[in-house]
Amino acid sequence: MKTHIALLKGINVGGHKKVPMADLRQLLEKAGFEKVQTYIQSGNVIFQSSEKANTIENKIQKAILAQFGFEVFVQVKKRQDLERIFNDSPFSEEKKKASYFMMLHETSTGDLVKVASEKVYEGEEYQIINDCIYFYCEKGFGKAKFNATIFERKLNTFATARNYNTMVKLIAMSLENEKEP
Repeated sequence: MKTHIALLKGINVGGHKKVPMADLRQLLEKAGFEKVQTYIQSGNVIFQSSEKANTIENKIQKAILAQFGFEVFVQVKKRQDLERIFNDSPFSEEKKKASYFMMLHETSTGDLVKVASEKVYEGEEYQIINDCIYFYCEKGFGKAKFNATIFERKLNTFATARNYNTMVKLIAMSLENEKEP
């Protein structure tokens, strides 16, 4: 059994796609996942499974659709993936702490990245590196002109964003999950 982190996109945001975390934990345990933990209400789940990431993603999507009646994009990562993404941030430590990590479901090609990188807004910085868009906005994410949807369309994949503190916590929780017997 390996520890995985599932990142659910767009649940419990603005009163839409409500998924109580206790119900989500119970649903995933019924689906066969072990040592299931959630972190905050925005769809972060740490668990153990022997299945591959794409199988897990499909299983979680189908379970949520059956239980709650709506589709949710799911990305499954390992702790090492999150650590790499976190450590590869191109920003200074100060900006990194105020930035967002928009994790892409699929790594995009050079041509798509070039097109997606053409638009620039004042006070907003981003870099697309492998499977992550590192995003900093001096006014805060909620007031940014850029959002995940813009990049998703240009890169032909979906993305889900997590802030610095959530990344730190998910890495720590997944490390603890790996250590527990």
